[in-house]
Amino acid sequence: MSGRIVARLTGFAATVALVIGAAWWVGTLTGPPGDPVPSVAADRHAGEQAGGTPFPIESAGLVSTAAGYTLVPRASTTFEPGVPGELAFVVIGSDGLPVTAFDVKDERMLDLVVVRRDGAGYQHPRADLGPDGVWRAPLTLAAAGVYRVYADFVPTGGPPLVLGIDLQVPGDFAPATFPPSRAAHVAGYDVRLDADLVAGGTSRVFVTIDHGRVPVTDIEPHLGALGHLVVLRESDLAYLRVAPQAPEPDAAATHRAGPGPAFTVEVPAAGEHRLFLEFRHGGVVHTAEFTVRTGSDQ
Repeated sequence: MSGRIVARLTGFAATVALVIGAAWWVGTLTGPPGDPVPSVAADRHAGEQAGGTPFPIESAGLVSTAAGYTLVPRASTTFEPGVPGELAFVVIGSDGLPVTAFDVKDERMLDLVVVRRDGAGYQHPRADLGPDGVWRAPLTLAAAGVYRVYADFVPTGGPPLVLGIDLQVPGDFAPATFPPSRAAHVAGYDVRLDADLVAGGTSRVFVTIDHGRVPVTDIEPHLGALGHLVVLRESDLAYLRVAPQAPEPDAAATHRAGPGPAFTVEVPAAGEHRLFLEFRHGGVVHTAEFTVRTGSDQ
């Protein structure tokens, strides 16, 4: 075979290898067809730490493993509808051992949230850590469906994380729908959100609470603040970062937030969100639910 032919074949092989390599590299970035690709804005805003350093969106309850930590069930993840059960799990570190040291945040070492994947059935049970590193929480799931569990925690010496796993409840499933709403009525209280969710940045959310048409101005502390807010993005159930804020000095005069709950929310992208607000009054904790689109067109 002549040198010229060999050279041509060698160049052709190199070109094919380059094309295959480029295709493989692009595939690793995009994933299989149909998989959502987080935007740069989502990566920046979905899970911002209190100190301002972002952590990846994949830790916002979308996966069970991130930053060397893994959420692992220690009991069955299948529940019978309406039958009391127990949720048990561990957080495994990069050394393969259960993590037992956590920083306290909002008066808890680990914040546990459970919600069905259609946005219904919200629960906020308390989980207790055993000496074996197993977290346990009593849990009753009333209706059939797939439920998402969110574990929000800061391992001592590690980053703030929100890891998630699914629970299964067999039976006939009828998905719920939630029209946009900024107002809720719960146990005689009228609760209203005052603020827009702005995509791609930080939004401030104020809450107004009335009881019998009289403003409630003596909201009691709950989990280290005047309320606890959970925000889930409907499109993929990403758990957005929320921080409680002190009421504005003139809030009482305008009746904006009371002096009641106020929060900041990191909103990565446009879309609908489910908001779950817990507030304590008269020694009782109540939960108000909302569905809010980004922007003010609702």
